[in-house]
Amino acid sequence: MLPAAAKPRFGRVALIGKLRSPESEKALGEMRAFLERRGCKVLAEGETSADLAVIVGGDGSMLAAARELVRHRVPLVGVNLGRVGFMTDIGHDDMQAGIGAILDGNYTVEERSLLDAEIRRGEGTVLRTIALNEAVVGKGSQGRLIEFELWLDGEFVYSLRADGMIVCTPTGSTAYALSAQGPILHPAVPALALVPLNPHTLSARPVSVADRCTIEILLVRALDAQAYFDGVAHAVLAEGDRLTLKRSTDVLRFVHPPGYRYFATLREKLHWSEAPLRKGRGTE
Repeated sequence: MLPAAAKPRFGRVALIGKLRSPESEKALGEMRAFLERRGCKVLAEGETSADLAVIVGGDGSMLAAARELVRHRVPLVGVNLGRVGFMTDIGHDDMQAGIGAILDGNYTVEERSLLDAEIRRGEGTVLRTIALNEAVVGKGSQGRLIEFELWLDGEFVYSLRADGMIVCTPTGSTAYALSAQGPILHPAVPALALVPLNPHTLSARPVSVADRCTIEILLVRALDAQAYFDGVAHAVLAEGDRLTLKRSTDVLRFVHPPGYRYFATLREKLHWSEAPLRKGRGTE
């Protein structure tokens, strides 16, 4: 934790959320009124000169805001109105207490790594983008396996026929990659996980590599293949296309309220350590 004298104060706060339900509309209104009572200048969504961005919603809302604000070095904190909320760690019922503590200077800042992604076709570039969670090469609507080669720092690793491949950051290891049986990476671990999607072999397994590696995926056979980045930016891929992934020089900054613990979050969200349900007498 930073010493109190070194901590910035958050006077200009961007409030971000989508009015998709009466609950979210009410929560945004309550948070705006609270911030104004605390003397903050509340900025509109999309404002990049904020000292802090408060995202009211779920992990999808946090991802969208992160992609927009990371280049501007705006730190983010999330109020969870979604289903799981690995990145939005303040509950709805605790939002005023949690944000209030942060405004009082009681917080920690955690840096999360991102991926810079580039798709090249011949001598040209098809797409450049970033990914906080993951980059995915996958089959398209035809449902056929694709074939690709995996290279690390210019060294050939293997060729594979599969539904695709996930390359995820530690933040993304609890997202799509988790459902594909990938490893959970602690945010402090300087690693990336490579998770094959339904490989046509029993020997292909998820593997973790150092995040200083340059990862290349070369499309060998790609009928209707696509690339996705955090489920947002995407591109249609052709045979011969090459996706290059590197750790970005930018980092995302999450602001956490007092009491935040990574493994406590995992226990809560993944329901670890829960007692098994037991049938009572006469319920068999």
